Amino acid sequence: MAGRGKLIAVIGDEDTCTGFLLGGIGELNKNRKPNFLVVEKDTSITEIEETFKSFLARNDIGIILINQFIAEMIRHAIDGHMQSIPAVLEIPSKEHPYDASKDSILRRAKGMYSADDFR
Repeated sequence: MAGRGKLIAVIGDEDTCTGFLLGGIGELNKNRKPNFLVVEKDTSITEIEETFKSFLARNDIGIILINQFIAEMIRHAIDGHMQSIPAVLEIPSKEHPYDASKDSILRRAKGMYSADDFR
């Protein structure tokens, strides 16, 4: 990966993945594994979790974007990720608005600072 940036991976519903793919994030690694997973009604939680863990293990991925409603399905796996890279960002979907109270990364960041730090 010398001289190259890292990829953005997406785990999301069809609309989210389509939007990011049209924006140019779609890639296959040398093992022909994509950097995205389209989650449909019949996608198992096991498949979502395995894909998330495989994205964490890949050294070519720097950011994982995941729809928040999907993140809720694998919350234990997301909460267990403590490294800064790849960064895991929860994003809204067309059908499910963002809820900051459910975002584990935001809760961790809030715990790092007190109100006095911002005065």
